[in-house]
Amino acid sequence: MTAVNSECITMTRRCLLTFKPFRIFVAGIGFFSLCFLMTSLGGQFSAKRLGDSPFSIRTEVLGGLESRGVLRKISDMLEIIMKRIDTLSKMSNSSESHRLEELSSALHRFQPVGLVERIQAIAQNVSDMAIRMEQILKKTNIPARGQDGVTGQCEVPKDPRYPDCASKVDWMRARWTSDPCYSFYGVDGSDCSFLIYLSEVEWFCPPLAWRNQSSHPTTSSLPKRQAYFRSDLSLLLERVGSGKESLSFMRRRMRRLAAQWAAAARRLDERLRSQYRVQKRILVHVGFLTEESGDVFSPKVLKGGPLGEMVQWADILTTLHVLGHNLKISLSVKELQGSLGVPPGRGSCPLIGPLPFDLIYTDYHGLQQMKQHMGLSFRQHRCHIRVIDTFGTEPAYNNEEYATLHGYRTNWGYWNLNCKQYMTMFPHTPDNSFMGFVTEELNQTERFNIKRDKVNNMAVVYGKEASMWKGEEKLLTILHRYMDIHGTVYYEAQRPPEVPAFVRNHGLLPQQELQQLLRKAKLFLGFGFPYEGPAPLEAIANGCVFLQPKFSPPHSSLNHEFFRGKPTSREVSSQHPYTEQYIGKPHVITVDFNNSQEFETAVQDILKEKVEPFIPYEYTCEGMLERVNAYIQHQDFCHHSSPFPTANESRSWPGNPPSPFLQLPNSTALIWAPNITAPACWPPLSGLRLFLSPEASSCVKTCQDAGLICEPSYFPFINSMEAFNG
Repeated sequence: MTAVNSECITMTRRCLLTFKPFRIFVAGIGFFSLCFLMTSLGGQFSAKRLGDSPFSIRTEVLGGLESRGVLRKISDMLEIIMKRIDTLSKMSNSSESHRLEELSSALHRFQPVGLVERIQAIAQNVSDMAIRMEQILKKTNIPARGQDGVTGQCEVPKDPRYPDCASKVDWMRARWTSDPCYSFYGVDGSDCSFLIYLSEVEWFCPPLAWRNQSSHPTTSSLPKRQAYFRSDLSLLLERVGSGKESLSFMRRRMRRLAAQWAAAARRLDERLRSQYRVQKRILVHVGFLTEESGDVFSPKVLKGGPLGEMVQWADILTTLHVLGHNLKISLSVKELQGSLGVPPGRGSCPLIGPLPFDLIYTDYHGLQQMKQHMGLSFRQHRCHIRVIDTFGTEPAYNNEEYATLHGYRTNWGYWNLNCKQYMTMFPHTPDNSFMGFVTEELNQTERFNIKRDKVNNMAVVYGKEASMWKGEEKLLTILHRYMDIHGTVYYEAQRPPEVPAFVRNHGLLPQQELQQLLRKAKLFLGFGFPYEGPAPLEAIANGCVFLQPKFSPPHSSLNHEFFRGKPTSREVSSQHPYTEQYIGKPHVITVDFNNSQEFETAVQDILKEKVEPFIPYEYTCEGMLERVNAYIQHQDFCHHSSPFPTANESRSWPGNPPSPFLQLPNSTALIWAPNITAPACWPPLSGLRLFLSPEASSCVKTCQDAGLICEPSYFPFINSMEAFNG
């Protein structure tokens, strides 16, 4: 290879100097050919900074076999240049020589000084590089490739356990150069290299008998370590960084709630002291904040944009850190690739080595980025992923085949995950896991001050953007009869015309100043948008009554543009269904805003009410720590349980016919019989209560009426003849 390159380079230099009448013309062809060569190699060779000579070449060695391929391309291109020179040499004795003289004279006016010398320098650099590359390859013991690119003759195995092997080899023969990652893994165009790749990197072909049969774990195995609660957030704050306003917002929130997180960790540690908690290696990839996804949120942080997602992500990061896990944060695709071990190329190949994480938290943007860059490893490792999904994903949208056949396919669904891998901001549905966030808690002094300073006739409107106020002047006029109205609408120069003159607009407030405003106000008024944000819970926690509109008919993807395309058909009955259903009066009042009389009556009733600050336990720091800890320690979507029940188990059950269930005294509910060994599951079967629902009543409704929640994890134990026999 080196000899071929050196010979071509030498001949090129001689020709450039021998054919004097055509030197400039030939030099021009050589120069542009070499420029084409440099660009056609896709960045394998690139110029240094603008201040350096454009003819000083640096190399990036992506892998021994791939580097050989690069040198072969150089050799081929030099051969093309040689053929052009031969053609020109024949023209020198023809009658067309005077035309070439004219062309030579014209080119001379545009020739940069020392062009031939620079081309010679390129040739010499290439020659030196080829020699150096050959030395490197010899030192790394990479076998040299024959002229036909074959290292040995390998027969494609015919194994019924690997039915796709032959077709995959055919595909590799035709497309192995389509992605540099194949060369990175040692593919060189030979059938042997295809079979090695398809049996050891991918899994479409059987292991080769003449290869070292070492096992390839899917996740890196390290000794298990115990997780201990942390109270110091300095390491987390350092890892989050502050390169964007969105990150600065998250850091400010972490600092403000640091004392509450520390106190909650101490309380939960006391309750869980006897339990051993495994420390997990966790990657958090915040996809919606990456530049590759557009990051529309960061520029709007200081302009009234939505903050709910950043509130939740800040609390998720803090929760994972306080629980004592080994945390890695990724905020760009480059960081994601480096963290996962993505090989160089276009994402066609699996990861380099086993997955270095036990869990990966991301969002839909990050999920798409992971699929794009992880190749076949995405399908292999997707059971480790948890998707932070504000509004939730229903099973009909998650299953790709069902979604395609029944019209549920959207831009955000059909990932074929376990639906419990989607983690929501509020407990919308038992099909998904409830992640939540944290609401700032009050101490006794703050509670006393709120009770003392609360202004009975003061209202704050929920809406930082002027567009949210459009068309609401009639309601505001009614409210203004009874209360002073305050707003926090963002504006730059002029007061937004959508905000009536009788409203005192404070502009966009920092979080602490907004808290002080809510602690004085009696009413927090929502206009119907935004849906299901954290602000109503913050208002209720500061002693406000949340007054919100009832939607009739309910809003959904079928009748409202905001929900169209989201992977859910859930019907939203009000601006904030969670507060309506799980908190309710006196903290939350839901009325028809189209009925002026009903709205006015609600305002009058609120003036008479005395309401204390309230936070549901699940939205406290301790509640979130407890919930997420349970998920991390117990949720496992990578190992499938055996079918239930087994024949041996069912034979030992009491009753005729046999059943594992027992009816509770003075109740229609069934429980798992205490004297029957319960299969391992989470939540444990000791918590199961089985009810017969009324006709057309869902599991969610029936359980809610009984003061319980519907738990799909129990369905496999119920969907059996033995259960129905009970």
